[in-house]
Amino acid sequence: MSTRLGDRLDAARQRGFVGRRRELAAFHDLLDPASATQVLLVHGAGGVGKTALLHRYAWLANRAERTVVWLDGHELTGLDDLQVEATDGLVLLVDTVERVPGLERWLRRELLPRLPADAAVVIAGRDRPEPVWRADPGWRELVRVIPLGNLDHEDGTRLLAARGVPEEEREAALEFTRGHPLALALVADVSAQRRFSAGSAHEVMGELLRGFVETVPSPLHRRALEACAQVLATTEPLLEALLDLDDASDLFSWLRGLSIVEYGSRGLFPHDLARDALVAELGWRDPDGCEEIRRRAAAYYRQQFAEPSRHSVLLDFVYLHRATSVLGSFVVGYPQTSSLSADRPTRAELGTIVSWVRKHEGDESARLCERWLARHEPTVIRGQDGTAAGFYLLIDAVPDPEDPATRDLEPGHTRMVRFWMDGRRYQEPSPVQLFMTTQLFRSYLTGDCPDRTLLTFASAEPWAEGCAHVDFHRLPSADFTVGDHTFAVFAHDWREVPPLTWVARLAERDALIEPAPVDRRTLDEEQFGEAVRAALRAYGRADGLRDSPLLGALNLREHELRALFEEVAAQLAASPRDLKAHRALHHTFLRPARTQADAATLLGLPTTTYRRHLALAEARFTELLWQRTH
Repeated sequence: MSTRLGDRLDAARQRGFVGRRRELAAFHDLLDPASATQVLLVHGAGGVGKTALLHRYAWLANRAERTVVWLDGHELTGLDDLQVEATDGLVLLVDTVERVPGLERWLRRELLPRLPADAAVVIAGRDRPEPVWRADPGWRELVRVIPLGNLDHEDGTRLLAARGVPEEEREAALEFTRGHPLALALVADVSAQRRFSAGSAHEVMGELLRGFVETVPSPLHRRALEACAQVLATTEPLLEALLDLDDASDLFSWLRGLSIVEYGSRGLFPHDLARDALVAELGWRDPDGCEEIRRRAAAYYRQQFAEPSRHSVLLDFVYLHRATSVLGSFVVGYPQTSSLSADRPTRAELGTIVSWVRKHEGDESARLCERWLARHEPTVIRGQDGTAAGFYLLIDAVPDPEDPATRDLEPGHTRMVRFWMDGRRYQEPSPVQLFMTTQLFRSYLTGDCPDRTLLTFASAEPWAEGCAHVDFHRLPSADFTVGDHTFAVFAHDWREVPPLTWVARLAERDALIEPAPVDRRTLDEEQFGEAVRAALRAYGRADGLRDSPLLGALNLREHELRALFEEVAAQLAASPRDLKAHRALHHTFLRPARTQADAATLLGLPTTTYRRHLALAEARFTELLWQRTH
């Protein structure tokens, strides 16, 4: 038995270490004298397990009888007195390199070139390695970049089990943490005291936020990060709209360099847990600010719908309302789709597709799939590593006596999504499933538009509400049975609702800021006046008019009603006899003072006179609004 505390500490660390097979294989390769790689550059978000991985590397290096030198950015005060003895067989491990300004550059330029030829180096930090590592012809041959992500389901389960989390709590914990190691550890700490639940998740979120964002340069940078967390993907023009800035290029560059922010073809987005933590914290700390960001985002997206080439922002719009839209559960995993791509299949992948269909739908469906694959090319969804992760097969549906799905189709140009699935999760909501949906949306809006599009599902129940929301309606007469399973069919008729109209309807439906239309006749003049007075008192809140009966009575959206109020107020201001009324209205409702007493002071009026002016202002404003709209 060891007598050293350090040995017991190492043993405890090794017992708690799980997964990271790819990263461990990279380190074994690093220690191989025949390997070309001599430097591993590990980067990842705070709490993702970089330090734990380096401890594992140190343990492996010691077992290989290599000399280990550990440099921790938390403990270094600068570069002046930094000394590393260049011994043979050296393994240099540098943790939190971003904590010391200029350390990464100093290592690359000064220290590493002086090390022995058999030295192995690992540099870990939150930020992506500087581009020069890959641009320099010399370093490019010697380095390997390793992005460190979350644990997969199996390893996350093992970690929770090792931490003593009861089996019945593990699935909820994995769903909440998405495999983030620090989050898993925090969940385990909570579970040791009481059963983990959605309520205790707030405690974990707070700790994660402090770990993710230790310091930011300014309040404006913090606002930029919070805004980025609210929307699906952030572009530079969108960031300018969210923050009401003319130029957000510096802030956008800062966001892109953060370890908790990823970027894809459509913009920047935070890691899922970072996003959750930021949204949750802003939601209780500054709910009005949170609502203002969403209001500005919604306005920006609506402008994009005017451009036919920008219909892809539909999902961004839905994501903005993910907490209330029926499509919310289908878009939450969208950031994970940035690593997916759509492609033509290889010959080998055609066999993979048939095997997926056989696994999830049976032999008869697999036979029919082979038959259709001989006539139509499927679309394969690939993961980041290029392997097939799912597929869909869109066919021009003509009656085929062999396939019950097309046997009784009505005449006309009909296109059918005959097969679609995530290879592993079949038709469950997943990033692969969502990516397929976006691809299909594009197919509806571009190219040759059919009379109808049909979607097939293994079960109608999970999809009925979502399909109805996007105007794909249940078509029981088209249901079909293959083997011992009956498939449900949903349809959209493009002759009745063409693509551009369809997009506009979806945009309005998911805005969720206007109430249901109200028959104008339900508001007589007295009711109209009451609604105007209520709307004036709610005008100063970001969403104050969302429930106003005036929206339905006047057939207006909220922003249109606000614009109408401003026009009537301007009409008051332009009239000499109404100027006093306008000033009272302006300082009380439109650009309100803190209190009515403060408004009276601004106007230089006694309280009783101010109230008389205000009553006249409300009456005159209502009169003018009634005249303009009736």
